[in-house]
Amino acid sequence: MPRPDQKNAGPSQRLLRVGELVRHAAADFLARGEIEDPALAKQVVTIPSVKMSPDLKLATISVMPLGGKNVEKIIAALDRNKKVLRTLIAHRVNLKYAPDLRFVVDESFAAQARIDALLKSPQVARDLENGDEDLK
Repeated sequence: MPRPDQKNAGPSQRLLRVGELVRHAAADFLARGEIEDPALAKQVVTIPSVKMSPDLKLATISVMPLGGKNVEKIIAALDRNKKVLRTLIAHRVNLKYAPDLRFVVDESFAAQARIDALLKSPQVARDLENGDEDLK
């Protein structure tokens, strides 16, 4: 139970550690092709993060196919094979309960692209040039 002074402290070290173990296991199974699905066999899938629920019974796995193509097909394929992946993860990661798996599209790549586009925009370049003149 979190202490009163830790209300907005974020996930605990245990949640982060278990999430990382689940991420490594899922990525390893996908990389080795242990899940037999035509959609997954043709596509390299990255797993940037896994967020665990506080009771460790739900793992929300962020996925992104290489190149960002066929996202819906990859999510559907992972949902179809959720039971197999859950069983494989349960054998790899030693937990009291095997976490239920939920797959979501990773939005961090899109957010990074938006930030890069903003930084390269003419308005920001102009402001940066004006800022350099103010320093002189």
